[in-house]
Amino acid sequence: MHTAKKTFSYSMMHLVVAITVAYALTRDWRAALAIGMIEPIFQTMAFVVHERVWARIAAKGISSRDVRMASVEA
Repeated sequence: MHTAKKTFSYSMMHLVVAITVAYALTRDWRAALAIGMIEPIFQTMAFVVHERVWARIAAKGISSRDVRMASVEA
């Protein structure tokens, strides 16, 4: 139950932050609400992709040092 409460509170915080940042950039509450509602959906999809990439890295046995070195070289 604690995890569910924590997840819900984090989701609400993320929503408030997204709307607040969007409002600060646009000064339009309608745009801020639209962005604030859409952004978490895309953030969730990006997180899923991110997790799959890291799962593949782990499955291939690539060390975090190799990943850091590859990102520096890129």
